[in-house]
Amino acid sequence: MEKIDALTFHLEDFDGPLDLLLHLVSKNKMELYNIEITTLIDQYTDIIRTVQQHRLDVASEFIEMAARLVQMKSYLLLPRSEEAERMKEELTGELIEYSLCKQIAAQLGKQADTAGYTVRRPMEVEQDMTYTLHHPAYLLRDALRTVMGKTSVRRQPSQQQFEPIVTAPFVSVGSRVVYVLRGLVTGKLHRLRELFAKTNSRSQTVATFLAVLELIRAGRVQIREDESLTLAGRSKKE
Repeated sequence: MEKIDALTFHLEDFDGPLDLLLHLVSKNKMELYNIEITTLIDQYTDIIRTVQQHRLDVASEFIEMAARLVQMKSYLLLPRSEEAERMKEELTGELIEYSLCKQIAAQLGKQADTAGYTVRRPMEVEQDMTYTLHHPAYLLRDALRTVMGKTSVRRQPSQQQFEPIVTAPFVSVGSRVVYVLRGLVTGKLHRLRELFAKTNSRSQTVATFLAVLELIRAGRVQIREDESLTLAGRSKKE
């Protein structure tokens, strides 16, 4: 895989993961209808990994897209995978649709810049601020009680409500690499699906995806057609 240039931009410069993917497509001079999906996945995950290594905040939508791309690549490693083709067609369609929306928005922006504006002085209207309606006293009393009741119910959120959000554990890719290798060596791990339990956190799931991808790319781990995991150079019976 061709190495990407040094990271010289911030993820905040992009409106979302599709915007970043379109940037990579343009940078590699690819055609939207014939994307080299493996190269695109590797470059995107490299960017997300580099940002995380620099301890920078990454929006959840960028991490979710990284997990989706890693899952797609895991299917692409399998021969004749219908799921891989479906996911590739779905992503290509989203990129084409997003690209067309950006082109239309750019054209509308140009038209707005060249459009003429006509402004006239506002018409002066005499306003009568006298309130002419009459209401029974109990209606005014009930309205006042309603307003006072609504304002008294408003409370500031407590610190305990934010603790589950700000104290969520961060799982590194390196720790999951060690976990996968240890499971294969000890024989406790046999299949890919055993790594992804429903009770896993989002950070743990994403780190596991990236760890498996790194091990496959480094030639340390192999995935067979039945989704079994084996160490490279070691037979399935062992």
